[in-house]
Amino acid sequence: MSVGAVLAEARERAGLTVRQLGERTRIRETVIERFEQDDFSVGDFYVRGHLQAIASALGLDPDEVLRQYAQENADIASPVRASAVFRGDVGERARIAPGWTKAAAVALAIVVVVVVARMLGGAGEKAGPTAAQVPVTAPHLHARQDKAHDKKTFEEALTPGRVVVKVTTRKPAYIDVKDAKGKEIFQGTLPEGKTTTYSAKDKVRMVIGDAGAVRVEVNGKDVGTLGRDGQMVRRTFAAGGPSPR
Repeated sequence: MSVGAVLAEARERAGLTVRQLGERTRIRETVIERFEQDDFSVGDFYVRGHLQAIASALGLDPDEVLRQYAQENADIASPVRASAVFRGDVGERARIAPGWTKAAAVALAIVVVVVVARMLGGAGEKAGPTAAQVPVTAPHLHARQDKAHDKKTFEEALTPGRVVVKVTTRKPAYIDVKDAKGKEIFQGTLPEGKTTTYSAKDKVRMVIGDAGAVRVEVNGKDVGTLGRDGQMVRRTFAAGGPSPR
């Protein structure tokens, strides 16, 4: 069975239409239809990323799907040059370049004026913060924001009737998160090494495309992975306990 046939069969087995799969993976329906017909002419660079996202959403092993794709398409499954990948964007960049060049020139002129003004002001004056110094404080600002977010999440976990679910991915994985009333909280593919926290009242309902790729904490308690690699799982976490149901 070819890669395209494997994807089509897995999608039908999951009870999904091409449109629904496209909404889950953010991949155009026409691309999915071409893949299911073993048409990978969009380019190896894009094909591999799309195949990985589709396989995760359908509960397939992305690595196995990519291996089969490489075997069946050895003539096109090769490294792609950067010039070929971004060739389609040249025209757009050419249209944007003039405006961007003007903006850069204005910014440079402002910097020059500021530097000259400081030099003429005399070396004895106490120097204030410059534009070049501002970014240095950014990491500290981000650190404070992260601590504030962690504190808020911890406080939510202590709130009666509140469920806080923290997920960490060890490889890209599709995740769909809804609250007790079925309202969408998040839907999409998280990249490798991403840690994200979701919170809702009473219950959090989750669908994970590759259970073995995601580690889960509920209200501060580690419940580990919810299944094996490549397995799609559905779990509901209720307030008052970490045990998945």
